[in-house]
Amino acid sequence: MASDAVLESQFSVEGVTCASCVNKIETTLNKLDGVSKAEMSFALRTLTVTGDVSALTVIATLKGIGYPAEIRRTSDDALTLQEKAHSDQLRYAQLVKQTTFALLVGLPVMAYGALFGDMRVDTPSQQSGWFVIGCLSLAVMVYSGKHFYVSAWRSVINHAANMDTLIALGTCAAWGYSMVIVLAPHGIPDLARHVYFEAAVMVVGLVDLGLALDLKAQGKASDAIRKLIKLQPKTARVMRGGEFVDIDIAHVVLGDLIRVRPGEKIAVDGEVVSGSTFIDESMLTGEPMPIEKAMGDTVIAGAINKSGSIDFKATGVGEHTTLAHIVQMVKRAQSSKPPIGRIADVIAGYFVPSVMILSVLTALAWLNFGPDPAFAYALVCATTVLIIACPCALGLATPMSVMVGVAKAAEFGVLIRNGDALQTASKLTVIVLDKTGTITEGAPQVTDVVCVPNFEEQTVLQLAASLEAGSEHPLASAILASAKARGLALLESEGFHAIAGQGVSASIQGQVIRLGNAGFMADQNINVQDMTSDADVLSNDAKTPMYFAIDQRLVALIAVADPIKTDSMAAISRLQQLGRRVLMVTGDNETTASVVAKQVGIEEYLAGVMPDKKADVIRALKEKGEVVGMVGDGINDAPALAFADVGFAMGTGTDVAIESADVTLMRGSLHGLADAVAVSRATLRNIKQNLAGAFIYNVAGLPIAAGVLFPIWGVLLNPVVAGAAMAMSSVTVVTNANRLRFFKPSEG
Repeated sequence: MASDAVLESQFSVEGVTCASCVNKIETTLNKLDGVSKAEMSFALRTLTVTGDVSALTVIATLKGIGYPAEIRRTSDDALTLQEKAHSDQLRYAQLVKQTTFALLVGLPVMAYGALFGDMRVDTPSQQSGWFVIGCLSLAVMVYSGKHFYVSAWRSVINHAANMDTLIALGTCAAWGYSMVIVLAPHGIPDLARHVYFEAAVMVVGLVDLGLALDLKAQGKASDAIRKLIKLQPKTARVMRGGEFVDIDIAHVVLGDLIRVRPGEKIAVDGEVVSGSTFIDESMLTGEPMPIEKAMGDTVIAGAINKSGSIDFKATGVGEHTTLAHIVQMVKRAQSSKPPIGRIADVIAGYFVPSVMILSVLTALAWLNFGPDPAFAYALVCATTVLIIACPCALGLATPMSVMVGVAKAAEFGVLIRNGDALQTASKLTVIVLDKTGTITEGAPQVTDVVCVPNFEEQTVLQLAASLEAGSEHPLASAILASAKARGLALLESEGFHAIAGQGVSASIQGQVIRLGNAGFMADQNINVQDMTSDADVLSNDAKTPMYFAIDQRLVALIAVADPIKTDSMAAISRLQQLGRRVLMVTGDNETTASVVAKQVGIEEYLAGVMPDKKADVIRALKEKGEVVGMVGDGINDAPALAFADVGFAMGTGTDVAIESADVTLMRGSLHGLADAVAVSRATLRNIKQNLAGAFIYNVAGLPIAAGVLFPIWGVLLNPVVAGAAMAMSSVTVVTNANRLRFFKPSEG
């Protein structure tokens, strides 16, 4: 497997201000030799590069197109998030200062214009006054807007354009024109001697305010990762030198013996070696009830020990714990984007240069066809077009929803691998369910012990378990587990003999004990007629009956079955209510498949499907135009999981199945599947709302900014209003995305 491993690196990227930046970065890097996929998260300002390419090459390429970057050290997620939170806090504080300074200068100037009329320059005293205002405005642009102009300049020298290009052009045009009027008012026609310093200053201030609010809201969207990280305790009580001592979690190694007392968190993944308790895993798996753990059971890092004290052996530490795997999966998914988001990025990539062209055309139209002062009108409208068109909201629309949606899914124990799976899960038309381990528990259990008169269940189970003690058969494990649960001691046996597929026999306390099917009993000359009808009833209920005999006398029937999970029927009903067609595919016989399907409310099923044929079933459904989701938990499900449009692996299943799937259901319950479908639908709906809002805003705002309403109602859009609207559109998108944090799937 190592040779097939895909190299993945993450980078922090500066200067990314809109979706057109994202498009340029991804397009450039995807052309590099060795890069199989480059994906930029606008919301997180992080870049994930997959493929055989050096980090230095990626960093150099990014620098060459104007985006400074550095590799992210993700080995310590807590430290990474702490650093990011600290960086965001500093950035937020700086933006607040920049906003405050800009508004302190801009608001009085704007109020003066509103209260005392035109901001004209006619007299020397007006020249002096406005010169001071012009210098203050320049100070605002340098202090509060420096980041816009630096980013715009980088874009220019790299033959690109982004949101900051529009802001820089608009504000510089407003300030430059105003300063020319101040310095040489008599060189400008009388009607055009109007200054626009307040426009330059207020636009900078309002956009900074929008960025600060965005940053604050984006921090809320990252809370899920922070909460997951906080689940990891900092220390563990480990056996060292014959006694338990508290050590740093980083020093725990595989095989360490760890003690956990009531109320404490599980430090690392492990296997219980002594004691018993109830453990709350809800924060990781979505399972609402504490789960009983005893010797031999597994425990996962981050879970909370509710009652007893246990000792366990470490089986997964550091980056190899279930919690670490969940964190990495959520982070990776949050950085990815669904197809609908990639379309928006491409559009935004063309949008900025198109707006610049429209701004020039707007200016030309006003210069040639507008009333006096034509130049002033041309300047105002061209500047307003540049400012209102900034596609910041468009760039935030998808990644913010994906961030929150993936985090929300993780709260319900649903780990989504990528944005494609998130989007496709909302479109599924058919969901194919494996039976064993998906609908059922996946482990045989003794369900019935039917005895002849004068024989007790306890005696039969004790003898049967003693007989099966040397067997590796799954049915033997079920009998042994049942005897253990009842506290029955095993007896010594001699002369164990097994006939594959038929039965076993041995001598216990001088008696010959036999357990097997009807054919085995017939070969041993044991009459089973008295219990044949009981066996038929059990078989018709999808149970496997085994005949139990002492010497030559049949004394009992022991039935073993893979019981249906208690919530499977309710979860399948939820899927059907969501409009999904549910199909069960199993390798079991027709009778068992029919009984299980009937009990859980599935109308369509396929029985006797061999493991290698499950993928063929998926293929046939896809050829009919169905969008197929496949749910399984075993190695034999891996090909079908990989071939489905979306593969769902039960988290209780094998690592191979989980790695082959697009979505992992940590809870081991089909309610997780219904939750995944519900969350994906809600997230995609949220993305569509954001994109619609951003597109409508830009499409409707541009012609108004260009002045189409002026000939009809004499209305022009002020650049300050445009700046405020542009900033608020981004805040609206982020706020709408954060509504997903309160989404809760209905359990029907």
